[in-house]
Amino acid sequence: MSDLNLLISLSQSFDSVVRDPVWGDIHLDEALLALTRTAPFQVLDGIRQLGPVSFLYPGATHTRKAHSIGVYGLSRRLALSLVERGQIPFATVDGLRSFLVAALCHDLGHYPYAHSLKELPLASHEALAGDLVLREPLRSAILATGAEPDQVAAIIDSDRPCVEDRETLLYRRILSGALDPDKIDYLTRDAYCCGVPYGIQDADFIARRILVEGESLSVDARGEMSVEAILFSKYQMYRAVYWHPTVRAATSMVKKSVLLGLTHGDLSPESLYGLDDAGFRQLVSAQASPAFAPAREVFSGRLYNLVAEIPYDSGSMVHADLSDLGKRLEAESALAMAARLDEESIVIDIPEPLDFETHLTVSAPEGGGAFSARSPLFTPTAVVELVRSLRKIRIFAHPRENPASLRGLARELLA
Repeated sequence: MSDLNLLISLSQSFDSVVRDPVWGDIHLDEALLALTRTAPFQVLDGIRQLGPVSFLYPGATHTRKAHSIGVYGLSRRLALSLVERGQIPFATVDGLRSFLVAALCHDLGHYPYAHSLKELPLASHEALAGDLVLREPLRSAILATGAEPDQVAAIIDSDRPCVEDRETLLYRRILSGALDPDKIDYLTRDAYCCGVPYGIQDADFIARRILVEGESLSVDARGEMSVEAILFSKYQMYRAVYWHPTVRAATSMVKKSVLLGLTHGDLSPESLYGLDDAGFRQLVSAQASPAFAPAREVFSGRLYNLVAEIPYDSGSMVHADLSDLGKRLEAESALAMAARLDEESIVIDIPEPLDFETHLTVSAPEGGGAFSARSPLFTPTAVVELVRSLRKIRIFAHPRENPASLRGLARELLA
């Protein structure tokens, strides 16, 4: 396939314009625009990107729909840059269309209320999105764009069995890595909407610095600073926004209610699939069980108080046990019993493991090598310490409880 044909496929008839406050004009053709108007895609308009972050930053009300269109726009910019620089001579028009559609649809299976349902015994949102693009009405809408639904599903969900050709593998790596459009959009968009300066990325510069070597991506020497900028922004955003104690209180309270609901049979995994935020609130609010009290408190604007916190220690057997959701529920029950409180009054929070994705390769005239070996800021040891500084076990309790009476018990549990 000639580079001219590929360039035409990425630029001709992209006459529909979406005005985006973060990236400016984002161009789509009629078929791609029609895809954004299907019912499954419109669900994303009812899911806030950051869920409970609006407790802390009132401007954080942007949606998964806005994010998805932003990821698509960045993916198209990157594809144009790669084709213009002759980086993907093996690409096909159908494959590029599938990549653009995958970027647009990558979050179609995302759960409501941001990441509050992450780590629960549910299908991954990537798997759900992969299933959705293979069913109507999306399948026909995707075929109308010139993309192949099976390839779109394979790009979105890397665990899906498929024929893993070179092009599909590359597009998977583009959508999930150190410099992926998903991360560039959410860091920049989240920072913009929260009103903090930490996450802003130079997307066009990054697109020009990415290289393709086989099925892998690398960055040239000038692009090293872009990797460092993204990783440092990620650290700052997790510290100031994503894992702020206020956000973690709301997240863990909702997660506990849903976990108890799934454990006791009040909820089924299927009942949580395809919901937007309003549907999720309605589902939870309709539950009479006391297990749903923490989530109802969040929806009423009342959060539990922080009682104790300690850095997560991967070498601690106690901390490792608390990483298991079932054992965490047992520990919460034991702590509540010792403090003579209701089980629903205590929540233990442990954020999921965090990856700083420093495995990228740098191509340079002097030989290049692994980014982690070249960067003075993000050495393996430094990354371990960064994660340790961010990832903390926290115990929250209902405001009616006396924190002083709980702190000793909490510290004893976490020791």
